[in-house]
Amino acid sequence: MAKLSTRKARQTRHARIRATLKGTAERPRMCVFRSLQHIYVQVIDDDQGHTLTSASTLEPEIAKRIDGKNKAEQADIVGAMVAERALSAGVKCVVFDRGGYKYHGRVKSLAEAARKAGLEF
Repeated sequence: MAKLSTRKARQTRHARIRATLKGTAERPRMCVFRSLQHIYVQVIDDDQGHTLTSASTLEPEIAKRIDGKNKAEQADIVGAMVAERALSAGVKCVVFDRGGYKYHGRVKSLAEAARKAGLEF
């Protein structure tokens, strides 16, 4: 039997997680995607199919603040920024969707920064 690629294995894990996780208007889903260079996060209302807010290391506003920092510190900044934007949009509680990644490293630092900034999950 052929071994799954790392990407395909993550997609399989993500599909398994998404079978049970669902974001609602009261408690939307905070979804994380991490590439080798960047990290992206969205707060999504699955009932409506709308992204309420998002943040990533590619945004010029965030890119200025992350210059010279390591990836975990960059994820901290992105987590705090998405929490700030979600709170201003009226979202206090979210369901955390780690996207098939381990709760470790950049994903963990993003989640902890969002919690520290005021989001509950």
